[in-house]
Amino acid sequence: MLTGCAATTPTPVSAPVSELPAPVPAMTPEASAPLATPAPLVTPPPSAGKPASRPAVTDARGGELLNRLLPAGIPDRKGWNADIIGAFSHLKIPYTPQYFCAVLAVAEQESGFSPDPVVPNLSKIVWGEIEQRRQKYLIPAFVVDAAMQKKSPDGRSYKQRVDALRTKREMNALFEDMVRELPFGQTIFEHKNPIRDGGPMQVSVAFAETHVRAWPYPYHYAGSLRDEVFTRRGSVYFGSAILLQYPAPYSQMVYRFADYNAGRYASRNAAFQQAVARLSGRKLALDGDIMLYSDKMNRALSGETSETQKALLAMSGRLGMSADEMLRDLRQEKLSGFAQTALYQKVFALAGARAPSEIMPQIVLVSPKFTRRLTTEWFARRVDGRYQNCLARAGA
Repeated sequence: MLTGCAATTPTPVSAPVSELPAPVPAMTPEASAPLATPAPLVTPPPSAGKPASRPAVTDARGGELLNRLLPAGIPDRKGWNADIIGAFSHLKIPYTPQYFCAVLAVAEQESGFSPDPVVPNLSKIVWGEIEQRRQKYLIPAFVVDAAMQKKSPDGRSYKQRVDALRTKREMNALFEDMVRELPFGQTIFEHKNPIRDGGPMQVSVAFAETHVRAWPYPYHYAGSLRDEVFTRRGSVYFGSAILLQYPAPYSQMVYRFADYNAGRYASRNAAFQQAVARLSGRKLALDGDIMLYSDKMNRALSGETSETQKALLAMSGRLGMSADEMLRDLRQEKLSGFAQTALYQKVFALAGARAPSEIMPQIVLVSPKFTRRLTTEWFARRVDGRYQNCLARAGA
């Protein structure tokens, strides 16, 4: 329930858009949950070439640079500066205009720098979703109506809280209470809070839970890690991590912005899908998901064979690889090492030197919040425009 409001659910669309290569970001750990043993993780530098370690710039100098890059007139500049510097320091991300501007561009796009962004018509959306779930589980309307009149832990009735909803943070707290306290809460919400992301950078709760297993969260916090994601400090920390703390061989930052929306390595994997589609003559979704997953964040496969896999299996003779060998390599599609696998190398050898290694994932974003058709490419281009404006402020 409310997954559309809790996160933008991507659905693949057709034709791809190719991009020309140019430079990007530095080295630190990557937080993808491992299949068996954790793979060591890293993040690349603002320009192509050798990965850079964090430059010898003090927090004070970094703070001065960041202060020049923050847009004029945003609320609590000092707080934003402190949270971003803190995140970069703990995540070992270099203080550079490119990195700072990447985070600022995403935060501006996702929330306009509001620490708790307002979602238009949120109360109406939530009532609609509650009604859909009530009908799905055949719960009588009078049972739901009576339960919603019950006093909640904050002193208001659940109905009053739904009527007053304005932000995902409020909605997250509401659903935590409803799942725990209402007689039908665990049934209609399937034993879990349906709000999947939040905070000013709209960070995935699942990513945060995965990341802390590989890279301990540095701050003390009251409540749950889920609650921390809805704070500015937590959202900036995990948002910076998912955007920058992994090695991506992209020519332009815009592909990281696409990955931020579609999942790490989606831009690289969509280019791989395009190469497979052209070699096999099959129409494939260029969405960056080569395999099918029951839990993508933890790389748990569904057991079904994707269309891209079927196309590859049909090419096994040309590729000189068995089904097991291909599956072995495909299991790395969410990791940096996929580009070094035999399967990846053979596909691009057949595709030729002109085949792009990065394209915009072709995904339509689905959410009750949206009143028009939006895509991952739309998101990435919007963020990139803000990124370029930020770099102009730095003279970079």
